[in-house]
Amino acid sequence: MSDERTANLLGALALALTDRLVGETEMRASHGAAAPAALVGIGVAPGFSIDILARTIGLTHSATVRLVDRLAADGLVERRSGADGRAVALYLTRRGHARRRAILKGREKVLAEALSPLSADEKAILTAQMETLLGTFTRGRQHADHICRLCDEDVCPQERCPVECAVPKP
Repeated sequence: MSDERTANLLGALALALTDRLVGETEMRASHGAAAPAALVGIGVAPGFSIDILARTIGLTHSATVRLVDRLAADGLVERRSGADGRAVALYLTRRGHARRRAILKGREKVLAEALSPLSADEKAILTAQMETLLGTFTRGRQHADHICRLCDEDVCPQERCPVECAVPKP
């Protein structure tokens, strides 16, 4: 098989999975665009500032403020005083935690369906290949957070995450 065909198939698979994941997570978040990643990210790191959230989900500061406004208006996120008194710390409400769990469950459903045609041995091979590729893709701390913005960290803890392991240690 040619490298060009392999790359083409990978691109088609990536887009097909992305389309399914976006549709599923946005439906479960009851918000579009970056809301699913915002809810997952705040749940992973309670106390996120708007700046950190913006970098993680890939939005401008002002767009992130508007997103947080919508999530807060829906009772999913609450703002609290940050550590230095100037920044705002973001936390999920009880409803926000429930919505985050629904998003991750929907994501897992889509990915399980995608992997269902593979045997256990094929899944093990694919896992090793994805670990290699993800480690190679990672360009630093901020990029790692962006790559894993919808990950279920209970399933892939930091110490085993190929993206986290690829981040240079200070």
